[in-house]
Amino acid sequence: MTVSLLVIYTRRLEACVEFYSSLGLRFGEERHGEGPRHFAAVTGDGFVLELYPAGTRAETGRLRIGFTCGETGALPPGTHLLRDPDGRTVEVTVP
Repeated sequence: MTVSLLVIYTRRLEACVEFYSSLGLRFGEERHGEGPRHFAAVTGDGFVLELYPAGTRAETGRLRIGFTCGETGALPPGTHLLRDPDGRTVEVTVP
């Protein structure tokens, strides 16, 4: 099984775009029909990370995300546990 899509709902959309961009993801702004403005990044292996604004009924759930990144410039080699703007644990491994 390969994970191909992860959607994160957040009340801090721009802050999350900035955080995940700092890990090397490149986001494009999207909007499908009358749906909300959101951002999507596609990795080289086809994995899609989408960041959506949390609606009044949506909760920003807790989860743990793991990425293996190339050089980020900000992190030395190794595994690092970071927190995104909503407090989710993000595990980043830099070879």
